[in-house]
Amino acid sequence: MTQVSVLIPAYNEEDLIADTVRAVSHIPEISEILVVDDGSTDATAEKAEEAGARVIRLQRNIGKGAALNAGLAKTDADVILMLDADLGSSASEASRLLEPVLRGEADMSIAVITAPAGHRGGFGCVMKLSKWAVKRYAGANISAPLSGQRAVRRKLLEEIGGFADGFGAETALTIDALRKGFKVVEIELPLRHRYTGRDWRGFAHRFRQFLDILNVVWRRYRKDF
Repeated sequence: MTQVSVLIPAYNEEDLIADTVRAVSHIPEISEILVVDDGSTDATAEKAEEAGARVIRLQRNIGKGAALNAGLAKTDADVILMLDADLGSSASEASRLLEPVLRGEADMSIAVITAPAGHRGGFGCVMKLSKWAVKRYAGANISAPLSGQRAVRRKLLEEIGGFADGFGAETALTIDALRKGFKVVEIELPLRHRYTGRDWRGFAHRFRQFLDILNVVWRRYRKDF
Protein backbone atom coordinates (compact mmCIF):
# COMPACT_ATOMS: atom_id res chain seq x y z
CA MET A 1 0.00 0.00 0.00
CA THR A 2 1.30 3.46 -0.92
CA GLN A 3 2.32 5.47 2.13
CA VAL A 4 1.54 9.20 2.10
CA SER A 5 3.12 11.72 4.48
CA VAL A 6 2.02 15.32 4.84
CA LEU A 7 5.02 17.63 5.22
CA ILE A 8 4.36 21.10 6.64
CA PRO A 9 7.20 23.57 7.27
CA ALA A 10 6.08 26.15 9.83
CA TYR A 11 7.53 29.31 11.31
CA ASN A 12 5.47 31.27 13.86
CA GLU A 13 2.14 29.90 12.65
CA GLU A 14 0.43 29.26 16.00
CA ASP A 15 -2.81 30.88 14.84
CA LEU A 16 -3.50 28.51 11.91
CA ILE A 17 -1.31 25.42 12.23
CA ALA A 18 -3.81 23.45 14.34
CA ASP A 19 -6.64 24.07 11.85
CA THR A 20 -4.36 23.04 9.00
CA VAL A 21 -3.34 19.79 10.73
CA ARG A 22 -6.88 18.89 11.68
CA ALA A 23 -8.13 19.53 8.14
CA VAL A 24 -5.65 17.15 6.49
CA SER A 25 -6.05 14.52 9.21
CA HIS A 26 -9.43 13.65 7.67
CA ILE A 27 -7.90 12.73 4.28
CA PRO A 28 -8.11 8.91 4.23
CA GLU A 29 -4.95 8.35 2.18
CA ILE A 30 -2.74 10.12 4.76
CA SER A 31 -0.41 7.91 6.80
CA GLU A 32 1.18 10.63 8.96
CA ILE A 33 1.42 14.38 9.35
CA LEU A 34 4.86 15.91 9.94
CA VAL A 35 5.22 19.53 10.99
CA VAL A 36 8.74 20.94 10.88
CA ASP A 37 8.87 23.78 13.40
CA ASP A 38 11.52 25.98 11.83
CA GLY A 39 12.80 27.69 14.96
CA SER A 40 9.49 29.33 15.86
CA THR A 41 9.36 31.71 18.83
CA ASP A 42 5.65 31.14 19.46
CA ALA A 43 3.53 28.06 20.29
CA THR A 44 3.53 26.60 16.76
CA ALA A 45 5.04 23.27 17.85
CA GLU A 46 2.68 22.82 20.80
CA LYS A 47 -0.41 23.68 18.73
CA ALA A 48 0.64 21.24 16.00
CA GLU A 49 1.19 18.42 18.49
CA GLU A 50 -2.14 19.07 20.19
CA ALA A 51 -3.83 18.77 16.77
CA GLY A 52 -2.22 15.37 16.18
CA ALA A 53 0.92 16.05 14.14
CA ARG A 54 4.36 14.63 14.71
CA VAL A 55 6.58 17.66 15.22
CA ILE A 56 10.22 18.01 14.29
CA ARG A 57 11.68 20.92 16.27
CA LEU A 58 14.58 22.84 14.76
CA GLN A 59 16.66 24.90 17.18
CA ARG A 60 16.94 27.84 14.81
CA ASN A 61 15.27 29.16 11.69
CA ILE A 62 17.01 27.54 8.72
CA GLY A 63 14.62 28.46 5.90
CA LYS A 64 11.88 26.69 3.99
CA GLY A 65 13.94 24.42 1.73
CA ALA A 66 16.18 23.19 4.53
CA ALA A 67 13.15 22.65 6.77
CA LEU A 68 11.53 20.54 4.06
CA ASN A 69 14.69 18.45 3.78
CA ALA A 70 14.73 17.97 7.55
CA GLY A 71 11.19 16.64 7.37
CA LEU A 72 11.87 14.47 4.34
CA ALA A 73 14.70 12.77 6.22
CA LYS A 74 12.25 11.70 8.93
CA THR A 75 9.81 9.80 6.71
CA ASP A 76 10.01 6.84 4.35
CA ALA A 77 6.67 7.58 2.68
CA ASP A 78 6.26 6.89 -1.05
CA VAL A 79 4.40 10.16 -1.65
CA ILE A 80 4.91 13.52 0.05
CA LEU A 81 2.04 15.99 0.31
CA MET A 82 3.67 19.41 0.78
CA LEU A 83 1.48 22.04 2.41
CA ASP A 84 1.95 25.52 3.85
CA ALA A 85 1.08 25.95 7.51
CA ASP A 86 -1.42 28.78 7.00
CA LEU A 87 -4.06 26.97 4.90
CA GLY A 88 -6.35 26.43 7.87
CA SER A 89 -9.51 24.44 7.24
CA SER A 90 -9.12 24.78 3.46
CA ALA A 91 -6.22 22.29 3.64
CA SER A 92 -8.75 19.48 3.28
CA GLU A 93 -9.04 20.41 -0.42
CA ALA A 94 -5.45 19.22 -0.89
CA SER A 95 -6.76 15.66 -1.13
CA ARG A 96 -7.30 16.32 -4.84
CA LEU A 97 -3.56 16.80 -5.31
CA LEU A 98 -3.04 13.16 -4.37
CA GLU A 99 -5.43 11.74 -6.96
CA PRO A 100 -3.29 11.92 -10.15
CA VAL A 101 -0.14 10.86 -8.28
CA LEU A 102 -1.74 7.85 -6.59
CA ARG A 103 -3.37 6.81 -9.89
CA GLY A 104 0.02 6.87 -11.59
CA GLU A 105 -0.96 9.70 -13.93
CA ALA A 106 1.62 12.19 -12.61
CA ASP A 107 4.82 12.32 -10.59
CA MET A 108 4.00 15.72 -9.12
CA SER A 109 0.83 17.77 -8.88
CA ILE A 110 0.82 21.50 -8.11
CA ALA A 111 -2.09 23.48 -6.68
CA VAL A 112 -3.09 26.63 -8.52
CA ILE A 113 -4.74 28.99 -6.04
CA THR A 114 -6.89 31.79 -7.43
CA ALA A 115 -6.71 35.03 -5.44
CA PRO A 116 -10.05 36.16 -3.99
CA ALA A 117 -11.94 38.98 -5.67
CA GLY A 118 -10.53 42.39 -4.82
CA HIS A 119 -7.24 40.98 -3.49
CA ARG A 120 -4.16 43.08 -4.09
CA GLY A 121 -0.93 41.20 -3.53
CA GLY A 122 2.57 42.07 -4.61
CA PHE A 123 3.73 43.51 -7.90
CA GLY A 124 4.33 40.11 -9.50
CA CYS A 125 8.09 40.42 -9.94
CA VAL A 126 8.82 37.23 -8.00
CA MET A 127 6.19 35.23 -9.89
CA LYS A 128 7.42 36.56 -13.24
CA LEU A 129 10.99 35.60 -12.41
CA SER A 130 9.93 32.11 -11.34
CA LYS A 131 7.81 31.54 -14.46
CA TRP A 132 10.65 32.80 -16.66
CA ALA A 133 13.13 30.49 -14.93
CA VAL A 134 10.90 27.43 -15.45
CA LYS A 135 10.40 28.32 -19.11
CA ARG A 136 14.09 29.06 -19.66
CA TYR A 137 15.53 26.00 -17.95
CA ALA A 138 12.74 23.42 -18.36
CA GLY A 139 10.92 24.63 -21.48
CA ALA A 140 7.49 24.58 -19.84
CA ASN A 141 4.80 27.12 -19.01
CA ILE A 142 3.73 26.58 -15.40
CA SER A 143 1.00 28.76 -13.90
CA ALA A 144 1.98 28.41 -10.23
CA PRO A 145 5.71 27.64 -9.92
CA LEU A 146 5.78 29.25 -6.46
CA SER A 147 2.97 27.13 -5.06
CA GLY A 148 3.95 25.27 -1.89
CA GLN A 149 0.98 22.92 -2.15
CA ARG A 150 2.14 19.81 -3.99
CA ALA A 151 1.95 16.02 -4.04
CA VAL A 152 5.31 14.54 -5.03
CA ARG A 153 6.63 11.02 -5.48
CA ARG A 154 9.58 10.27 -3.23
CA LYS A 155 11.40 8.83 -6.24
CA LEU A 156 11.30 12.26 -7.87
CA LEU A 157 12.73 13.99 -4.79
CA GLU A 158 15.51 11.43 -4.48
CA GLU A 159 16.37 11.75 -8.17
CA ILE A 160 16.82 15.53 -7.97
CA GLY A 161 18.62 15.49 -4.61
CA GLY A 162 15.90 16.92 -2.38
CA PHE A 163 14.82 20.52 -1.94
CA ALA A 164 16.82 23.63 -2.76
CA ASP A 165 17.49 26.06 0.08
CA GLY A 166 15.25 28.94 1.05
CA PHE A 167 12.28 30.27 -0.86
CA GLY A 168 13.66 28.97 -4.13
CA ALA A 169 12.60 25.43 -3.18
CA GLU A 170 9.44 25.29 -5.28
CA THR A 171 10.95 26.91 -8.36
CA ALA A 172 13.94 24.57 -8.26
CA LEU A 173 11.71 21.55 -7.69
CA THR A 174 9.61 22.45 -10.71
CA ILE A 175 12.60 22.99 -12.99
CA ASP A 176 14.49 19.90 -11.90
CA ALA A 177 11.46 17.60 -12.09
CA LEU A 178 10.66 18.70 -15.63
CA ARG A 179 14.27 18.47 -16.76
CA LYS A 180 14.46 14.91 -15.46
CA GLY A 181 11.41 13.98 -17.52
CA PHE A 182 8.90 13.60 -14.68
CA LYS A 183 5.22 14.26 -15.38
CA VAL A 184 3.94 17.44 -13.73
CA VAL A 185 0.30 18.55 -13.63
CA GLU A 186 -1.47 21.59 -12.18
CA ILE A 187 -4.83 21.49 -10.42
CA GLU A 188 -6.99 24.49 -9.52
CA LEU A 189 -8.04 24.32 -5.87
CA PRO A 190 -10.10 26.62 -3.61
CA LEU A 191 -7.39 26.91 -1.00
CA ARG A 192 -7.00 29.92 1.28
CA HIS A 193 -3.82 31.20 2.83
CA ARG A 194 -2.34 34.35 4.30
CA TYR A 195 -1.35 36.70 1.49
CA THR A 196 1.82 38.73 1.76
CA GLY A 197 0.85 42.35 2.32
CA ARG A 198 2.22 45.57 0.94
CA ASP A 199 3.85 46.69 4.18
CA TRP A 200 7.58 46.58 4.87
CA ARG A 201 7.40 42.96 6.06
CA GLY A 202 5.73 41.97 2.81
CA PHE A 203 8.34 43.72 0.71
CA ALA A 204 11.15 42.16 2.75
CA HIS A 205 9.63 38.70 2.25
CA ARG A 206 9.31 39.19 -1.50
CA PHE A 207 12.87 40.50 -1.70
CA ARG A 208 14.17 37.34 0.01
CA GLN A 209 12.08 35.22 -2.37
CA PHE A 210 13.49 37.11 -5.35
CA LEU A 211 17.09 36.59 -4.20
CA ASP A 212 16.55 32.89 -3.52
CA ILE A 213 15.05 32.34 -6.98
CA LEU A 214 17.93 34.26 -8.53
CA ASN A 215 20.22 31.80 -6.78
CA VAL A 216 18.25 28.92 -8.33
CA VAL A 217 18.68 30.52 -11.77
CA TRP A 218 22.41 31.09 -11.23
CA ARG A 219 23.05 27.50 -10.14
CA ARG A 220 21.26 26.08 -13.19
CA TYR A 221 23.04 28.54 -15.48
CA ARG A 222 26.38 27.28 -14.14
CA LYS A 223 25.32 23.68 -14.74
CA ASP A 224 24.48 24.44 -18.36
CA PHE A 225 27.78 26.17 -19.13
